[in-house]
Order: sequence, then C-alpha cells, then structure tokens
Amino acid sequence: MEALARRFEFAPGAELALESDPRTLTAEMAETVGALGFTRASFGVQEFDPRVQLAINRVQPPEMVAEAVGRLRNAGVSEINFDLIYGLPHQTVESLVRTVRLAADMGPGRIALFGYAHVPWMAKNQRMIPEDALPGPDERAAQAEAAAEELAAMGYLPIGLDHFALPDDPMAVAWRAGRLRRNFQGYTTDATETLIPFGATSIGRTPQGWMQNVSETGAWSRAVMEGRLPAAKGLVLSEDDKLRAFVIERLMCDFAVDLGAAARRFGAPADWAEDALARLAPMVEDGLARVEAGRVTLAPKARSLARVAAAAFDAHLDRGKARHSAAV
Repeated sequence: MEALARRFEFAPGAELALESDPRTLTAEMAETVGALGFTRASFGVQEFDPRVQLAINRVQPPEMVAEAVGRLRNAGVSEINFDLIYGLPHQTVESLVRTVRLAADMGPGRIALFGYAHVPWMAKNQRMIPEDALPGPDERAAQAEAAAEELAAMGYLPIGLDHFALPDDPMAVAWRAGRLRRNFQGYTTDATETLIPFGATSIGRTPQGWMQNVSETGAWSRAVMEGRLPAAKGLVLSEDDKLRAFVIERLMCDFAVDLGAAARRFGAPADWAEDALARLAPMVEDGLARVEAGRVTLAPKARSLARVAAAAFDAHLDRGKARHSAAV
C-alpha cells in the first residue's frame, strides 16, 4: 500500500477492497487492514454445511466466519461481501437455504450466488470430487431458485444475474439508477474504462482493449525487474467489439437493451444485429425474450438465462462446444 501511495493518488472516499479468508485472518491482520484504509472485504463462504465443506476442502464453521467479519468491522472495514455457491457436491436445497439464512444474519451488504463450475480438465483439484456427488441440472436450478427466494425474504434485492444487495448498498443504488456495470470480475458500481493489472496472470483493460500478464511468476518478476511490461497477450477491440460489449453489458445488467440506440451510439448500421437476432429467435419463440421496435427485453422468468441471450451477440464465441460452466 505504501508503494502504491507513492505512485498513485487515491481519490477521496475511494473504495479499497480485498478478499479475506476467515481461516487465516488474525486479529492483528484485521487491525492492519483497517489501519491501511480498506473499506470493503469479501469472503468466500460457499456453503456452511459440514459435509459439503469437507468435499470442497474448505472447512470454516459459521462461528469462524462471524468472528472474522466482526474483527474487520471493529477495525473500520464496514462493507462486507459474501460469495455463496450452489451446485456443490452433496449440497441440497435445504442445506443451501440454511446457509443463506446464516449468511444473511451476519449482515453483509452484498451476497453473490454463483453456480459451481465443474471443470476438472481445467482445475485439477476438482478431479478429487466424485461426479455422482454433484446435483443434476434440475436440482441445481431448484437450489438457485430457493436461495434467491430466501435472500429476497431476508431483505436483499436481486441485482443482475447472481448478485443480491441490501437496499441501501451502493450496488443496489446504482442498479435502481441504471448505472450498474459489469466487467470480467462481475457486477460493479465502478464506471472506469481502465483497469491496471498487477501480478502474474492478472487481467486489465483500457478503452482500446484487454491484456493479461504472464502466468509464470519467475517470468513476470524478470520482466518487471528489467523495466518491461509483463504482458503475455492482449486483444485490441474493434468498433464492432465495443458495440457488442455494450449491448451484452446492458443485457446482463438491465435485462433489456435498445439496439437502435446502441447502433447510433457507436455509428453502426441499423441492421448490425441481424445475425444476433437470428440466434436469439428460439428464446423469442419460447416466450423468454421479446423484440419490439428494436428493443430486446428478457422475460422475468428468463433472467437467469441472460448469459444465453448475451451469447447471441458475441461474435467471438465458439458455438461448437461448451468449455466452461452451465448457464444455471
């Protein structure tokens, strides 16, 4: 933090956030974090059920998490985020609903509810998880729905696909005002177009495109010591990329977008979205989306499928195979 302060000017009231692990957060660490000026901390709660925690090798009882949250709040880190996950091995609707209640009782301003992505070909540690312990698609959908209903009952507003926030949280305020944004990390209230990456594998962006640093720590260190940018790869955005990124972001944040207004904003021809609308047609036929006067709107029951609708506008997507997680 001292090194950053020597080279950057922190704006008044800037949000300084970090991820914290309740299994290792000591009282001294919490005091240091508060003294450094951090204002928000995020905890990967995942699930409180002991059997599920053992299966994912993340044992952290509710009491441990509550103690960690209390330590940070006492140190001045007042804003707390929780990440919960559905679709985990041995998880049930009942266990997840209990986790939601325990989590909400600790009063985090934001709760993210993500679907577990079982990709053992990418994450080698997942090979230890027996696939027959994973819930099927119907059970995953039931878990997501039950958790969302419980969060609403606990006073949280649904934000976008997978976030929930208390009404006075800045994310809920931005959502109500139509100012919610989404970047590669998820939903955010930050409207900046520039993200500067530090460290191996980190991702950044500018208005012109994306870049990612090298993944091998030694190579990253050598580049930095030699005064070179440690970037491994990048993507320059075309005007069409920027247009489609805008449309995708609004669909993911607002579940609606005016294609005509987007075209005028980026100087695109009026028929630029014909290919995307053709791919979106099955959702329209099923009553999951509506296209009227150039405006695309997702039906309330289809909001969990916003990724599917957004994918119709992605010109780079490999439609031949699914490489990552399911939509729900």
